[in-house]
Amino acid sequence: MNLIGLVIAVALLAFVHESLHAATAALFGEYGSFRVHWYGFEVIYRTAVELRAGIHWALIAGLPNLVTVLLGYLLLTGRSVFARIAPLAGRSLAYWATLIFLLADPLNIAVGPFLYGGDAGGIAHGLGLNQYFLQALAFGVFLWNRELVASRLLPAFGVVTSHPLFRPWLSGGPAAGE
Repeated sequence: MNLIGLVIAVALLAFVHESLHAATAALFGEYGSFRVHWYGFEVIYRTAVELRAGIHWALIAGLPNLVTVLLGYLLLTGRSVFARIAPLAGRSLAYWATLIFLLADPLNIAVGPFLYGGDAGGIAHGLGLNQYFLQALAFGVFLWNRELVASRLLPAFGVVTSHPLFRPWLSGGPAAGE
């Protein structure tokens, strides 16, 4: 699929995700500023990490992740329509946006804390959960969404591959009943 579609899809994900962090933080009086790093974007909050308490931190940290994945599911339901879009750029954008919205944030929550921090700490702290439990749960969502990509998205867009990471692992899994 087209590289321009990939770049636009990544920019859309970043815009939706970080805008929701900023808007939710502003709603709770916690928005401080915005930074651009070599690895991505960051909303800076007013309250220091060690002083953050309350479920509102789960909303500030977690709502963007939930919304982007839900948008991915919504895009996935329209895959047969999007796969027939005549201009390649539109079809490519629909393909990449669906794939990225389904996979990026579950992977961010699952492995982000090991690499750069990310949202998992705020979500776990706000909900009173063990962070490793949350990361394991997010990894499970990532694997389920990977299965949806392999069994539903790729075939809808005519992507054929023999690579084991991009082929369905579950027979009768998410694609059953289509």
